[in-house]
Amino acid sequence: MPVKKSVIAAIASAVNTYIQDDEAAMLAQQQKRLAQTPTPPYSPWAMAGRAASMEMRRTWQLRLVR
Repeated sequence: MPVKKSVIAAIASAVNTYIQDDEAAMLAQQQKRLAQTPTPPYSPWAMAGRAASMEMRRTWQLRLVR
């Protein structure tokens, strides 16, 4: 079975295009990931601390009203 140069060129071109598209998609995904602002992880200890400080402030405000 003879190998045609035009078929080899078409296959090589298709593979090259596929690789370039894949690299472009990965680059776009990395840039999108870098553009997102990091959010701090949820911490129950931090939530409990904020709740305690708000409760203490509320307690002081109730005492000052008396």
